[in-house]
Amino acid sequence: MTAPCLTFDAVTKVYGDKTVLHDLSLELPAGLTVAMVGESGSGKSTLLQLANGLLRPERGEVRVFGEPVDYARLPELRRSMGYAVQGAGLFPHLTARENITLVAGLAGWPTGEIEARLTLLFDLLELESALAERYPHTLSGGQQQRVSLCRAMMMNPPLLLLDEPFSALDPITRRAIHNEVLKLQAAESRSIVMVTHDMAEAVKLAQHLVILREGRVVQEGSVDTVRGKPADDYVSGLFADVAA
Repeated sequence: MTAPCLTFDAVTKVYGDKTVLHDLSLELPAGLTVAMVGESGSGKSTLLQLANGLLRPERGEVRVFGEPVDYARLPELRRSMGYAVQGAGLFPHLTARENITLVAGLAGWPTGEIEARLTLLFDLLELESALAERYPHTLSGGQQQRVSLCRAMMMNPPLLLLDEPFSALDPITRRAIHNEVLKLQAAESRSIVMVTHDMAEAVKLAQHLVILREGRVVQEGSVDTVRGKPADDYVSGLFADVAA
């Protein structure tokens, strides 16, 4: 039986005097795109930061593909996952190419392998090859976000974490990148866990939903199940503006 891509076992996380996750237990299925949906402060981004070791829980355990997060070996853990965030998070002093290929170079990938992977990703995300030599400040928001996705997928990780990477984009660019993400899903099978406050985006890109509210799981299941049988009025309301 395939292990879940992420497991949160009785996890509690506290910031100062505020508890943002309350004894939360959750298993996210591998091989699918899972969308975690909820309002700001519901704990969505905190779960991703726990998954890649940026944060540690006060209580409970986090597992990646069945293995507990080893805080003494975080670089190894992070090589097994890609991570893209809102605002791209690119290094301003590096070109697009350097941003994307930095980790592969440090990992000792041969130059030919790096270039082949870069070409494939540029094709999948419809980026012009000339953009590779430009710096982030010369790129549009959509181009920066595509470069960020390329960087997250450069090492072909089995797990991709997306923390609202499309939320700052204009609607037209957002729709275009949604379509490119769907194309990526078809081209390269992996587990994707995305955070969004936009249910329409979640329904378009994901097969499995997790609804969070105030640090607790309200409902989870397939898109059809959650949409067809919402657990309460809060969940039902999240679908109010989603086209049938």
